[in-house]
Amino acid sequence: MSVGGLTYPKAIDVAAAAAELVTDLMVRPWGTVSPSVYETGRLVSLAPWLVGHAERVRFLVDCQRPDGSWGGPEGYSLVPTLSATEALLCALTRGEPDDEKLATAAGRGLDYLLGWPPQGTASMFPDMPAIELIVPALVELVNAHLDTLAERDVPRLAGRPRLRLPAGMNDRVLAAVRSRVGSGAELPQKLMHALEVAGAAAHGAPGVQPTSIGTVGASPAATAAWLGGRALPDHGTAARRHLEAVARRYGGPVPVGLPITVFERGWVLSWLARAGIPFDVPPEMLADLRAAIQPVGTPAGAGLPPDADTTSVALYALALLGMPFEPGSLWAFRTDTHFCTWQGEEGASVSVNAHVLDALGEYAKVRPEAAGRYRPDMDAIGAWLCERQQPEGWWDDRWHASPYYATVSCALALDAFGGAGCAPSVRRAVRWVLETQRADGSWGRWGGTREETAYAMQLLLLTGEDELVAEAAARGYDYLLRAGEADDPPLWHDKDLYLPAAVVRAAILAALHLAQSSGLVVDRHRQV
Repeated sequence: MSVGGLTYPKAIDVAAAAAELVTDLMVRPWGTVSPSVYETGRLVSLAPWLVGHAERVRFLVDCQRPDGSWGGPEGYSLVPTLSATEALLCALTRGEPDDEKLATAAGRGLDYLLGWPPQGTASMFPDMPAIELIVPALVELVNAHLDTLAERDVPRLAGRPRLRLPAGMNDRVLAAVRSRVGSGAELPQKLMHALEVAGAAAHGAPGVQPTSIGTVGASPAATAAWLGGRALPDHGTAARRHLEAVARRYGGPVPVGLPITVFERGWVLSWLARAGIPFDVPPEMLADLRAAIQPVGTPAGAGLPPDADTTSVALYALALLGMPFEPGSLWAFRTDTHFCTWQGEEGASVSVNAHVLDALGEYAKVRPEAAGRYRPDMDAIGAWLCERQQPEGWWDDRWHASPYYATVSCALALDAFGGAGCAPSVRRAVRWVLETQRADGSWGRWGGTREETAYAMQLLLLTGEDELVAEAAARGYDYLLRAGEADDPPLWHDKDLYLPAAVVRAAILAALHLAQSSGLVVDRHRQV
């Protein structure tokens, strides 16, 4: 449509898009997650017998960056580049076809790793799950392949120097983990998600049992490591059937974690409901969400440990949708100072605590008689979050690469349930968002993205009311319409960066709806 000589894209029917999205959650109950370089590389090495092997190798070769790396910017390249390089070296040692192409890609990966971190930049390890185990395990495997290829005098790879562990890392914890896995002792559930680091000890480890759907740790790599790669596993095993189902769904490559059923549904429903989008929720979805909350909390999906993040977001979604459930299960994650993601967590997450505040606050809102019971914890969380805000007004977090995710999580929770004392923190967050909008109307850490723009717009539209907020939100809305159905980069933290597509789609729809219903969107959009 052309208005005043300018062309504007057609506005989105948010309610219809939300209905379609919720319906799709039922059609794909395991979740929708982007394929992972790290996880795909592990299957190339661990499960060459699995359907889609050639497609996995091709995926790795095709998505290598011009500088020889794989993965995201900065330190986010280390783990996926190690995994892809090791996988291609492993394929070469097995004598797989297209060895020249594989050798070239592997050689470029080695060159990047030998020069890591790039000159002029500091060594930076993102706060990713199991990175302290994954990096030593992969460095060991890469060096073993280099020894084998040197003996064979393979062109392009013979004589390559061995990799060293990055400064600040060692293999002591990895050795302890392998010893425990090999002993047959019961393992912490969170370790199951990265069982592949245990190497040969993971094969049929007696302390490991796949879930009823066949996954180990909700991870294709961990499942393949438990099955072992020396002999073709029995076609009838649940673990093999699960791996085949995941590989076929993605055409070979695999995601870093699946299933993510409760995580995906909790986030999608809460984004949509908080924004006030009218939509119907299948009653069985709400029943499943409520049934998932046990006294010890709920995991993001089968094979993962219960965590405070998934538990609190599920509770928040239920309360928003008229099915409040007493949040006592969150006490399993309460420490003397904050709420941990799970017991034994090293470090702490501001977004997890913000979501706990949401869950407690929304329950107290719909059950006023319970407000006195939860107010002390809500006040404590609010103070803890305010103390961790950066001077410029933003927060960062261990579960997402973007400060916009952490900031929208904290600012909205504080605004709704933190009390009057938290208002200055919310105002600083709004100011930071206003100051960091890009020239094209977007927001983003490395570049403008739909996801980060949606978070910034939600923060502004749900907490701010002045003309600067209105102008910035309208520019963000224009950007989202121009971007259309663009590919969204993976920004969420797991062993590799990943994109939970339905969750991000819900966040974008929430931002669009808030803009459309706020009166900030100019007539040209409403007339389309």
